[in-house]
Amino acid sequence: MTISMSNDSSITEFLLLAFADRRQLQLLHFWLFLGIYLAALLANGLIITAIACDHHLHAPMYFFLLNLALLDLGSISTTVPKSMANSLWDARAISYLGCVAQLFLFVFFISAEYFLLTIMAYDRYVAICEPLHYGTLLGSRACVHMAAAAWGGGFLYAVLHTANTFSLPLCQGNAVGQFFCEVPQILKLSCPHAYLREDGLLVVSVLVAFSCFVFIVVSYVQIFRAVLRIPSEQGCHKAFSTCLPHLAVICLFVSTGTFAYLKPPSISSPPLDLVLTLLYSVVPPAVNPLIYSMRNQELKDTVWKLIAGCFSEATIFISRAVIL
Repeated sequence: MTISMSNDSSITEFLLLAFADRRQLQLLHFWLFLGIYLAALLANGLIITAIACDHHLHAPMYFFLLNLALLDLGSISTTVPKSMANSLWDARAISYLGCVAQLFLFVFFISAEYFLLTIMAYDRYVAICEPLHYGTLLGSRACVHMAAAAWGGGFLYAVLHTANTFSLPLCQGNAVGQFFCEVPQILKLSCPHAYLREDGLLVVSVLVAFSCFVFIVVSYVQIFRAVLRIPSEQGCHKAFSTCLPHLAVICLFVSTGTFAYLKPPSISSPPLDLVLTLLYSVVPPAVNPLIYSMRNQELKDTVWKLIAGCFSEATIFISRAVIL
C-alpha cells in the first residue's frame, strides 16, 4: 500500500516494483534472476581468479579488467539479491536506510565502472598508438593510481547524488517505480519543483560523462587509424582482438544507460523503463566476462586451465571420499 505524506521524515520504508502479481510468475522471476546472478558470480569470479593467479596476465590491460570484474560483481550484487528475495517471499518493501544504501552503492559501482572504461580506452590507445612509451606511461604505480582515481571518482559521485537525492522532501508516496532504488525514481517521489535542486549536479554529471565519452571516441578513432596502418595481417588481427571486446562493452553500457536516462518522456512507460534498466544494470555484469574472453586467447586459455584444475581436484576429492 502506497503511503502519501507531506515530508520524508515519517517514511520508514519504500515499496519496490513487483515484476508480477501471480505467484508462478514471481517464482519464475526468482529463478531467472538467480540464474543470471550465479552466471555473473561464476564468470567474473573466474576472470578475477585467473588474472590474480596467472603471472602471464599481470599486465595493465588485465589489471583494469580485474577491477572491471570487481565492479560488475558489486553492481549486480547491489540490486539483484534484494529483488530475488522480494519475489521469493512475495514482498515489496525495502527499509529507508536500505534504499539509501542501495542507491549509493549502485551509483558508486556504475559511475566507477564508466570511469574505468575510459581509462581502459586510454590503455588501448597507448598500447597501439604509443607502444614504445607503454611501459613508461602505464607502469604499475600509474595503473594503481588510475584505478584508484576511478574508484574514488565513483565514490565521490555516489556521495553527492545520494546526499542530494535524499535531502529532498518526499510527498509523492513511497512506491518506487523500479525493482531497486535509483536516482530518477526517488526524484519522482519528491515534492513538485523540489527536484530542481538536483539540476546543478545533473548538469555537472552530464558534462563529466560527455567528456569521458568524447575521450573514448577520440581514442578509438586514433586506434583504428593506427590499426589500419599495420602491414601485418596477424598484427592487425591481434590489435582488433584486444580492442573490440572493450568497445563492445562500452557500447552496451553507454547506449542502454544513456537511453534509459535521457529518453524522451513521450515514449516513457513502465515496461520500457524496466527493460532498459535490466539492460544496463543486470545484463552487462553477466555478459562482460563472455565478451572479453571470447576474443582474448590468453585469458580464455587461463580460464579453461582454471576450470580443468577445479574439476580435477573435485574428482580426486570425490574419489578419496568414496574410497573412505
